[in-house]
Amino acid sequence: MRLSRLFTKTSKTAPADEVAKNAQLLIRAGFIHKEMAGVYAYMPLGLRVLEKIKQIIREEMNALGGQEVMMTTLQPKEIWEKTDRWDDAKVDNWFKTKLVNGTELGVGLTHEEPMVDMVSNYVNSYKDLPFSIYQIQNKFRNELRAKSGLSRGREFMMKDLYTFSLNQEQHEREYEKIVASYLRIYDRVGLGDITYRTYADGGIFTSKFSDEFQTVAEIGEDRIYVDEKKRIAINEEIFTDENLEKLGLNKDELIEKKGVEVGNTFHLESKYTDALDVYYTDEKGQSQSIIMGSYGIGVSRLMAVIAEIFADDKGLVWPESVAPYKVYLVNIGNNDGSRSEELYKELTDLGVEVLYDDRDVRPGQKFADSELIGIPYRVTISDRLIESGKYELVERKNGQEMLLTHEQLIDRLS
Repeated sequence: MRLSRLFTKTSKTAPADEVAKNAQLLIRAGFIHKEMAGVYAYMPLGLRVLEKIKQIIREEMNALGGQEVMMTTLQPKEIWEKTDRWDDAKVDNWFKTKLVNGTELGVGLTHEEPMVDMVSNYVNSYKDLPFSIYQIQNKFRNELRAKSGLSRGREFMMKDLYTFSLNQEQHEREYEKIVASYLRIYDRVGLGDITYRTYADGGIFTSKFSDEFQTVAEIGEDRIYVDEKKRIAINEEIFTDENLEKLGLNKDELIEKKGVEVGNTFHLESKYTDALDVYYTDEKGQSQSIIMGSYGIGVSRLMAVIAEIFADDKGLVWPESVAPYKVYLVNIGNNDGSRSEELYKELTDLGVEVLYDDRDVRPGQKFADSELIGIPYRVTISDRLIESGKYELVERKNGQEMLLTHEQLIDRLS
């Protein structure tokens, strides 16, 4: 991508009503556009980051044998009534609408009911289980407050996976595999060291704990207590002596921290499958309940947390695994730009993703934009450097500067 052809521009300011650091930086750098509170459009650079995160998640879900689908956003009222979740008194953040004929519909905020309704056409025998289904799509929730940028949206991108198992024992095995995959995801996006499996309330469907995945950050709305040696934590909502004993945690070894929930996993038992009359037949021909689990990751929230944590006073500092491009190429001085064009083509042919700043603007503006946008490496070509036969390489995360020969540069970046 040549920056001269990118329709978005950087800005020194963000909307006055935008208080979240992640949104301020992402708007200023041209990654997102604010439509309204809690609703954002993704510009070319922002979409590339979102797609990188989605791809990491997709790879981990596929490695587990997860089967990807795309469910509908509009959902029928009837299946939600069967599980007693249509009433606003039970679920208070619904967006609902009506067809011209008066039929009521829900605008998808989660997909347990539609998933179960769908698999009812395909599950009959014990031989059909276990399996897992996932999707990555927009969800809609009527949040009372949406002041945290991408961290708490009314429209947001989510990965939700659902497992279907023969019994609780089989479900537990599937569940732990997915928990392990979540930890790999957070590690791959750069948050592994500060993200903890956090035990939380299991809700009305199970006596078991649910799991949250909390990233330690000052913007966090949750309070968690972390055992750093065991790499686990407990949410304040269930912080009791009884629960600490169940989990084998010592209160004296726990450190209170603020956390942002970047994922969650739930034991659903047979609440939804029983309510929607979906069963399987065992080896003896007997009808049996199907045990479910649900597993969510807020993809856009994950992008927000990365933007909040990996930033400095100059702008964003993307981890290489999710950065929109790997290299920010800058040409400055009076040279004709041919050396930059050659390097741009060579790196691109090698599969290195390059954002080439070929604009006719001051060097200071190019350098400032490179720091605001947060590409991992900046390569500069100038008259002085051409004479020395060197290239300047700067790492965004630590500001380290290196003068490299052509061979050294290619070796380092490819």
